[in-house]
Amino acid sequence: MVEVIQRQPQRGLTFDDVWTAQKEARLQFQEFLESQKETRLENDLQLNKIKEIVEQNARQIKALNEQMGLHSSFGELAEHLVAPGIAKKFNSLGYHFDEVSPGGKQILDEQGKVLTEIDLLLENTQYSVVVEVKTRPKKTDIDHHLKRLEILRKHMDKHNDKRIVIGAIAGAVFPHQVREAAIEAGLYVIVQSGDTVNIEIPKGFTPRKWAWQH
Repeated sequence: MVEVIQRQPQRGLTFDDVWTAQKEARLQFQEFLESQKETRLENDLQLNKIKEIVEQNARQIKALNEQMGLHSSFGELAEHLVAPGIAKKFNSLGYHFDEVSPGGKQILDEQGKVLTEIDLLLENTQYSVVVEVKTRPKKTDIDHHLKRLEILRKHMDKHNDKRIVIGAIAGAVFPHQVREAAIEAGLYVIVQSGDTVNIEIPKGFTPRKWAWQH
């Protein structure tokens, strides 16, 4: 006897099935959006935290620099670090300076108007070396110093001062490219070395001289 197995016909999807599937899909999509929202919030919180750390570090560095007296033009460093040893350094090159004027010096015209200011001036009967002192010299500082030397030369000519003017730039931190530009311009480069300074003189260097104009 052959047993006949009767199979129930496969039931098609009903409206309830479709509605339930769509509902589950919407819930999954909503969960996905919520998770993305939480991720963005966490990222924003992390970015804000990093920003706060960077700003805090910047404030600490600024405060430390102020405590150390490091400014764009550090006259105090010129007076307490550069000035005491710089004359001796130049004298070893044969200049024999007997007068050093630290702490800033103003050059005035006949009406008392300030023509330019000098951070450090070394003088004798033959030479005047004008030193610009910066924490971290920039290329623009070289350009400004060259103009300052031209102004001083004209001022000295008017007063029949025949001494030769020579320029120098001193820096606590001296970028290589700026150092090379200063040397190329014929300026002495003075760099901080511990609690003193050194004059860097590359082979073949000849300082530019601003001589008296007859």
